[in-house]
Amino acid sequence: MPKWVIADRGYSSHSFRDHIWNLGARPAIPTKRNEAPVACPGWIYTNRNQVERLWARLKEWRAVATRYEKTACSFMGVLYIAAACDWIKR
Repeated sequence: MPKWVIADRGYSSHSFRDHIWNLGARPAIPTKRNEAPVACPGWIYTNRNQVERLWARLKEWRAVATRYEKTACSFMGVLYIAAACDWIKR
C-alpha cells in the first residue's frame, strides 16, 4: 500500500481525497485556484515530475502506450522489461 498518492490539480476533489485517506494513504494534490487551500507538502509534489518523465519514457514502448497486452500479469511483465531497459540505458 502506498504512503502517498501524488496527482495534479485535475484530480483535486474532496471525494477523491477522502477515498485516498480511506485506503490508508495520504494525498499530495494541490488545490485548484478557486478552492480553499489544503495541506500539500511541496517536497513530495516536486518529485512528481520525475515520475511523469519516467512514464513518458516507458510509453515510447508501443506495448506500454497502447496496452497491447490483455492481462494485468503480462502487462506488468512488459512494464518490467521496459523499466529495466530504461534503467540500463541511463
